[in-house]
Amino acid sequence: MTDIHIRHDGHAGRITLKRPKALNALTYDMCSAIESALWAWRADPTVKLILIDAEGDKAFCAGGDIAEMYATGIKGDYAYGQRFWRDEYRMNALIAEYPKPVVSFMQGFTMGGGVGVGCHGSHRVVGDTSRVSMPECGIGLIPDVGGSHLLAHAPGRLGEYLALTTERMGPGDAIQAGFADLYLPEDRWDGMKATLCASGNVGALSKAAKPAPNAPLGDAQAQIDAHFGAGSLSKIAASLRDSDTDFAARTYAKLSRNAPLSMACTLAILDRLRSDKLDIRGALDLEYRFTSRAMEAGDFLEGIRAAIIDKDKSPKWRHDLNTVPATDIEAMLRPVSEEPLTFEQQE
Repeated sequence: MTDIHIRHDGHAGRITLKRPKALNALTYDMCSAIESALWAWRADPTVKLILIDAEGDKAFCAGGDIAEMYATGIKGDYAYGQRFWRDEYRMNALIAEYPKPVVSFMQGFTMGGGVGVGCHGSHRVVGDTSRVSMPECGIGLIPDVGGSHLLAHAPGRLGEYLALTTERMGPGDAIQAGFADLYLPEDRWDGMKATLCASGNVGALSKAAKPAPNAPLGDAQAQIDAHFGAGSLSKIAASLRDSDTDFAARTYAKLSRNAPLSMACTLAILDRLRSDKLDIRGALDLEYRFTSRAMEAGDFLEGIRAAIIDKDKSPKWRHDLNTVPATDIEAMLRPVSEEPLTFEQQE
């Protein structure tokens, strides 16, 4: 398979994404290959750690390959997208719960589906080019692939801010928000990968890591907490509108571009994750409730049309910031009875 290179390298099981011209976007077959390799390596005593990286300078992985989802969904066939999400989420949980160290090196863009592959492991490495984000609310989805679990554990209301604004994090912010662990200058990555494969010991990572760069979002934490702790989407929007700061004006403009139903459901998911203390599986289950309905009852197809197909950047969302009824949120987040998400190894 040319899109991904899976092999043994010394004491490591190695996974390298190989679609640099497509910013290493994940296809369905790539997700399946990752899952199969991880299951095979769990019981292999010669594999001491997993190392995940990607070719190219621009991106570790800029998300999932959504072209086929759009092509099938626009015809009223939602089964392909639902199957893709079910199988992808099972792979995300496998990484998060893996019994061996999982090391990821995330250069450039790590977005959406890339977060699901790179940000659930035990040792997540970023460098100066790293830009990590959950951009889903901008295309009518919610932060998924387990991203909601990371967001729910970010300091204060940083999770709400990152989800609703789709803000990109540099290396310092990614570590501050809990999406990464270690900063290492990228000119040292190849040597570190060789060391890890040769030794099978992740101890070298912490010894080589450098102090994280500045985290600008940390400087804005007080403002983020004040506005994004307001409660509902309409109250957050009102808090930002009523403020005369540049931060509030910039942030309100970002919210105004994104899908209100997605943002309102994201807030509900983060609240439930915190209040019920749900684990990664609970987060993925809540995410699947939304994504499984996103094409038929949500704004996903319109979001993709505006951003990717027609590229007019003018989506016509179903709601505005002040009119997302609680019944619509509840409908998107009710349990899935047909073809539910499961986490067992597939035959």
